[in-house]
Amino acid sequence: MTARILVVDDIPANVKLLEARLIAEYFEVLTASDGYQCLEICAKTPVDVILLDIMMPGIDGFTVCEQLKSNPRTAHIPVVMVTALDQPADRVRGLKAGADDFLTKPVNDMQLMARVKSLVRLKFLSDELRLRAETARSIGLSETSNALPELSDEPASILLVDGRANSQERITKALKPIAEVKPINDPQAAVFEAAEGYYDLIIVNSNFDDYDPLRLCSQLRSLERSRFIPVLLVVDQGGEPMVVRALELGVNDYILRPIDPNELLVRCLTQIRRKRFNDQLRDSVQQTIELAVTDGLTGLNNRRYLDKHMKMLFERAMARSRPLSLCITDIDRFKAVNDTYGHDAGDEVLREFAARIRSTVRGADLACRFGGEEFVVVMPDTLPDTAEAVAERLRIAIESRPFVLKQEGLAIPLTASIGISSTVWGAMSPEQLLKQADKALYEAKHGGRNRVVAAAA
Repeated sequence: MTARILVVDDIPANVKLLEARLIAEYFEVLTASDGYQCLEICAKTPVDVILLDIMMPGIDGFTVCEQLKSNPRTAHIPVVMVTALDQPADRVRGLKAGADDFLTKPVNDMQLMARVKSLVRLKFLSDELRLRAETARSIGLSETSNALPELSDEPASILLVDGRANSQERITKALKPIAEVKPINDPQAAVFEAAEGYYDLIIVNSNFDDYDPLRLCSQLRSLERSRFIPVLLVVDQGGEPMVVRALELGVNDYILRPIDPNELLVRCLTQIRRKRFNDQLRDSVQQTIELAVTDGLTGLNNRRYLDKHMKMLFERAMARSRPLSLCITDIDRFKAVNDTYGHDAGDEVLREFAARIRSTVRGADLACRFGGEEFVVVMPDTLPDTAEAVAERLRIAIESRPFVLKQEGLAIPLTASIGISSTVWGAMSPEQLLKQADKALYEAKHGGRNRVVAAAA
């Protein structure tokens, strides 16, 4: 997971220790020796996560965090306060300053990496949402702010999945000042409840005697209705293997038993705040872009949106020295469908083709209808080998199941040809990237169709 981490501490030994741990996990690391230098770096350089010491001369970590979170240009950067302070009052003060998480010195390696990787994933998702909102602004469709919203006075709604009544009672009582908690002791019933209700947060307690809580976490992440609801896992002391696996599955945060009510409150508020921010971005993007930049037939983004958004993705990839890959896919012999069955049948095929693209590509990928029967998928932070695997999965999804023409009462087999390009192969502009993929698509067509071809390195 490539990301840029800023370590801020006035003690050089602490900086070197954190820097070594992060570099060992292949993170890019920047360092600052005080709060002023931190603010200066963030003003000039894209940063993905900040590890911020609290006790520093001149300007303390609380003040630095407040300034970062009050600036729309840096408000979205996750801040982890790394401190020797471990009193509930300090955590509450850090939350009010806008901190996203806390680590207590001496820092545990597993906790450090788990927290950082989880926040990096959230940051990348938030970046993608903000980038799409910026695309909307650039074509005059939205005035969305980049600033994190203030927490409203409206109580949050939390689903608590917990197998023990006494534990349910303690957690519900701790969260009463901020949320209405719905406790449920049946994990499978919780899946249906999460899909049907509206929740700001789901807390999963791992205290079940005969059920794997990670199975529930996986199910929550696989459902459309619950995919973006933050999940907080409660685990026993020494449960590091479960924590690591949980974070890989997309769990947003965890807390160790015995639960400190103040820490639980802090972590829940942080997750709720971030969810509401991302919800605002999604709602804004959806409401303002749908009609202008959505293809009316397939529901995918259209060429207009692709042209605007791909330029931003390309510039971001170049600025951060990260790979950007792209594929163009074309339905083989689509003209024969229109000629044989009519244009209504052709429209049916295009809608189903788009649905299979949506079900195949990843959440951060951008899928667009390029024109006619051609579609483009842009894949940020993706090397050619991974892009080829995604493209091959799409090719199989098209070939493996016939397309049903309801009006005709027929099912017709179809295939797709796909061309891939990547910035790794030297494309210096979005136009060159598209041209490389189009050339690869041409080779796929003339090489027999129903195949994936990568542009020459």
